[in-house]
Amino acid sequence: MSDRHAAQEGTAAAEGGRILFLSHSHAFGPFRVGSHHYARTVAHRGYDVVHLSTPISLAHRAIGRVARGDVAAVPKGLHRDADGVTHLVPRTALPRPYGPFRVARELSHHGIHSPFDAVLIDQPLLWDDSVRTLARRLVYRPTDLYPSGVKERLQRQIVTAADGVVATSAEVLRGLGPLDVPTLVLENGVDAARFAPVGDATEERDAVCVYVGALDQRFDWPQLDAWARAHSDVRFAVAGPAATPPTAVAGNVDLLGPVPYDALPALLHDARVGLLPLSDDPLNAGRSPMKLYEYLAAGLAVVARETPVIRPDEEDGLFTYAGTADADEALRRALAHPSPNATGEQRAAAESWEAKTDALMGFVRGLTAR
Repeated sequence: MSDRHAAQEGTAAAEGGRILFLSHSHAFGPFRVGSHHYARTVAHRGYDVVHLSTPISLAHRAIGRVARGDVAAVPKGLHRDADGVTHLVPRTALPRPYGPFRVARELSHHGIHSPFDAVLIDQPLLWDDSVRTLARRLVYRPTDLYPSGVKERLQRQIVTAADGVVATSAEVLRGLGPLDVPTLVLENGVDAARFAPVGDATEERDAVCVYVGALDQRFDWPQLDAWARAHSDVRFAVAGPAATPPTAVAGNVDLLGPVPYDALPALLHDARVGLLPLSDDPLNAGRSPMKLYEYLAAGLAVVARETPVIRPDEEDGLFTYAGTADADEALRRALAHPSPNATGEQRAAAESWEAKTDALMGFVRGLTAR
């Protein structure tokens, strides 16, 4: 056993305990979110970890909001993965927060009983009064801005009941208003080892720009098209579900559809620049895009719309733009940045999920238990 492995084993034995994650996303699709990485890392440290995500409702299936193939990929009941995390994706008739679904009852139905040492909830729609009874410590981990609607109402209830708040950006924390509980800003991290180039990968990469992620209202299709038309010698690869642009895009844009998480490193290693073309949607102001550090870890330069969270760092290959007027210049500078982006790889390595988990669990342990 290596010294490092022995140290990890010692840490696991010293920590231990039971943790419940209540998350907005399950782990059986093309995306990985922060709760998946935290659950995996905490499980490696010896915790008993349960990850329950937003139920799949019959109503959403009936109207086609959830594709049949996507549902088929999700295990029914409990599923323990190779990392030791127990996953549960409930099935309901009505979507949350409607209907009789309650977290405590769902867990008990599957033989999982409280108490946990801590519950970490990032999905407001999973809130009900039973959640507070499940653990001695309740931590709200907001990952997005909810200025109005059902999620905003439920978020206020969670904040009132929570023992602490861990936000993924200062902007998201600010959106909660004044708080009287301990808080922490902890931006998303990266599995740097997974995305790092393999071997002595020093050969300069071809002029390929890549985007991986959601393709909803927060994605700026017109900006992508403008870049592609201005750079006909550059290939633009777009990976994500429902990759249907609102209008026709340039011929040098490849719409790849969803790419499995395990295939992402190879896709990124074939590119020179990672794109984060954020739209004017106000919800983008608080985002801490996981892809930012994954791009850097894979040796890419990055071009992103500047936000209160995403700031330029040209030495490490992060180039930002304020709008259409300077977007093309940002891309040109990124394409001219040394490739592979070794300084960006170093920056990403400092943002590992292991380091983020140290901070998260230190915060949780420091909260006063009820």
